[in-house]
Amino acid sequence: MQTTEENKSVGYGLFLAFIGVAVFSLTLPLTSALTDNLSYYDIGIGRSLIAAAGALIAFALFGVGDKLPKGNQWFKLLITSIGISYGFPILTAVGMQSVPSSHGAIILGGLTLVTALFGAFLDKKRLSSAFLSVAILGFGVIVIFALVTNKGTDLSFYHGDIALVAAVILAGLGYAQGGILARDLGGWRVICWTLIISLPVLISLGLFLVDIDNVLRLDSHSWVQFLVLGLFNSLIGFFFWFRGLALAGVSAASQVQLLQPFLTYYVAVIFLGEQQDVVVLGFALLIVGIIALAQKILRSERGG
Repeated sequence: MQTTEENKSVGYGLFLAFIGVAVFSLTLPLTSALTDNLSYYDIGIGRSLIAAAGALIAFALFGVGDKLPKGNQWFKLLITSIGISYGFPILTAVGMQSVPSSHGAIILGGLTLVTALFGAFLDKKRLSSAFLSVAILGFGVIVIFALVTNKGTDLSFYHGDIALVAAVILAGLGYAQGGILARDLGGWRVICWTLIISLPVLISLGLFLVDIDNVLRLDSHSWVQFLVLGLFNSLIGFFFWFRGLALAGVSAASQVQLLQPFLTYYVAVIFLGEQQDVVVLGFALLIVGIIALAQKILRSERGG
């Protein structure tokens, strides 16, 4: 039987995960704004390098404390870094070179389900058929949402789809592993160490793939967007996301990410003046219901 304190911990974890997802929802609008001046490689690698610099500053200000990674935690951090520091950004950049954005959104919508599956695998837990059914339903609703709101979406196979599927797999693995590590190290330390141990690879990739002239030509407004993308979407957002995954459990908290497309949409409505569509609100409410159902199933299975 789950205690009141445990229920509160799960609830707080879901709240933190929501904050993380809210921060992540800025990724698409900021990336879209920057593509006028930067390539996907410039953005993907550049944002991780900015985040790594922020991680170094965070450790300089607050220290590493008594939570220094030990033993196989370094290997788990490496797995996390492959997923989120350069695997996902690079493979997404490769894929989006040939894939329409509306088509790519359908594939990337599978990240929530993949994260839950990896979380169960790494935790050596079995997801119930009831939870899996609801998780698959959530993914299905996201696919339908993408088709409805992007009329004429091409469902043909693109070579870039292979890179996007690989990106989703690596990101799901990185999210799950990072969330589990955060139970011992804390969310902010996990993302900071992840970025720092990624620096050799990021710098090497940057030398070959980043056009530094493009970056240097950015105006002040674009630089602000680039810094926000790096420091918030690739660093600070993970403080909340990993801590949320740790407290609520990867399978439970991962479902909150189903809200990301809708949060992104309303960011565009509020800040970019795009017209609101009542259909989007209907889909958003449906997703909220699916997330609530998933949490009810998990709470029942925990004995809460």
